[in-house]
Amino acid sequence: MTGYVATRWYRAPEIMLNWMHYNQTVDIWSVGCIMAELLTSKTLFPGTDHIDQLTRIMVLCGKPDEEFLNKINSEEARNYIRSLPVMKKRNFRDVFSGAHPDAINLLERMLELDADKRPTATEALAHPYLAQYADPSDEPTAEPYDESFEDKDLTVAEWRRLIHKEVNMFEPKIRQIDAGISDIAQDMQSRLKLQKCLPVSHYR
Repeated sequence: MTGYVATRWYRAPEIMLNWMHYNQTVDIWSVGCIMAELLTSKTLFPGTDHIDQLTRIMVLCGKPDEEFLNKINSEEARNYIRSLPVMKKRNFRDVFSGAHPDAINLLERMLELDADKRPTATEALAHPYLAQYADPSDEPTAEPYDESFEDKDLTVAEWRRLIHKEVNMFEPKIRQIDAGISDIAQDMQSRLKLQKCLPVSHYR
């Protein structure tokens, strides 16, 4: 994986601190940033570079504790965070004072510094603030992504062969067309076939 993912303003802290060690919860953080933007009509963390970005995040969410720091692989990153002055987490109810309490609660959970404590997409959709809009029957969950192939040491030719094989095996899942719409389409085709074509001179 790469550290250059997500637009900086919506980038989760672990991407900048752990660089190549992160998971799908970075998307939950990004959604939290977008949600905050919808609530306030302004960007939540408009950082100018990754240091400024981290600082803006900590001004709102507080300085990471030791439990969080122990999950950071980079000793340099850990030492940098420890060298910073104490920054306490701000009260989200004050920052987003005009928002619904349920919205603030969901936002606070999504903007959790510790990725392991953030809700999954399924959990977020089941939150009281979104539950009334959620439809589990129309929200399929993708199968877990198997990234083990990325650790294989193969030649360029072997990678090409595997990619070609994958492309040939791909079968897109097409949703079944609604019966009513299908009937209308068939009726229109029948009418067009029966309709007599007028000469070009008719349109002049």
